Amino acid sequence: MFGNLGGINPGQMKAMMKQMGITQESIPAMRVIIEQEGKRMVIANPGVEKITMKGQVSWQITGDATEESAAVSFSEEDVQLVVDQTGKSETEVRKVLGETKDLAETISRLS
Repeated sequence: MFGNLGGINPGQMKAMMKQMGITQESIPAMRVIIEQEGKRMVIANPGVEKITMKGQVSWQITGDATEESAAVSFSEEDVQLVVDQTGKSETEVRKVLGETKDLAETISRLS
């Protein structure tokens, strides 16, 4: 994490962090998604570190980031499933799917 900081070896750094109440944990993640308004960042092959200091948790993430549209698309089969489950029109189902972006919630709302 710190490399060679002025001749301090990693063991010494770890001991100093422990004395200051700082803990660090590597998280074995496959992908990290940061959702934003209208888009999301997808970080593939991430290196994720959870750092806790004085009760506050922070995250350090490195990796290959790409930006995607946050629009969620549903297949024709998904739409038909909701139509079959609720008896509502395809237009109505698509409208609610656009709002909820979740099949189960859409079925619940339309039932």
